[in-house]
Amino acid sequence: MQFTKMQGAGNDYIYIDARSQEQNWPELSRRMSDRHFGVGSDGLILIADSGIADLKMIMFNADGSQGEMCGNGIRCFAKYAIERDIAAPPSGSLTVETLAGIRTVTPTYANGGSRITGARVAMGAPILEPAQIPVALDGEPPPPVLEHPFTIDGYDLPLSFVSMGNPHAVTFISQPVADFPLHTIGPKVEHHPIFPRRVNFEIVNLDAPGKLTARVWERGSGETLACGTGACAIAVAARLSNHCPDTVNITLPGGPLTITWDGAGEVIMEGPATEVFTGDWPV
Repeated sequence: MQFTKMQGAGNDYIYIDARSQEQNWPELSRRMSDRHFGVGSDGLILIADSGIADLKMIMFNADGSQGEMCGNGIRCFAKYAIERDIAAPPSGSLTVETLAGIRTVTPTYANGGSRITGARVAMGAPILEPAQIPVALDGEPPPPVLEHPFTIDGYDLPLSFVSMGNPHAVTFISQPVADFPLHTIGPKVEHHPIFPRRVNFEIVNLDAPGKLTARVWERGSGETLACGTGACAIAVAARLSNHCPDTVNITLPGGPLTITWDGAGEVIMEGPATEVFTGDWPV
């Protein structure tokens, strides 16, 4: 089976054209994503046919669980599909069906050529109602829920809750994010009982107006070098908390992402898309 490994700001996925084949995809994601015995990735993304968009993106996390949406992954999805002539959208923008809804991806090209180096994605409007994120809170507070008191292992981590089609919990901390014990605290937040479908957890430093630094514990994959939906959730939480203007640059371990949200409507994400290598996996 031919596969391609791609990455967006270090958030790496294995891509397979699944339009004419069937496999045990959750198990394949677990095996191929293993960084010691497999290809190594944050998960598996499939190219599939769609009846309502140009193509359908199906994604699995490294643990085999299915995810609703991946912001870094969808940029690479568009690069994969357009450069291989799987899709040639006449408008230049690719519509992609996901479990979070249809997303529109507009690629950017290197020096006006044919090689795609990144993309701009209309990520949909954020979901702020706790029951729809979902997060189970006493008293069902009205949205948005910002800096909700939350303590774990002695850490005071007020959480802001946002869904970008998948659930996120964002906390702004004064401790440098590089020093925070994300590998021990992250899984405890992910699996906390208030999150019935688990959660992606973001820790954020407010560096300057419009400039943030963050790390992400991604549901089903662990710490990742970047998370596109996570960056969008961070920007929404920061904007609602009056921490930043409409456009923010978020520096993640794998590189920067630019997010724009004016407080209403869709969140816009911009970032890179890079092909790493191709190969064959025995099945």
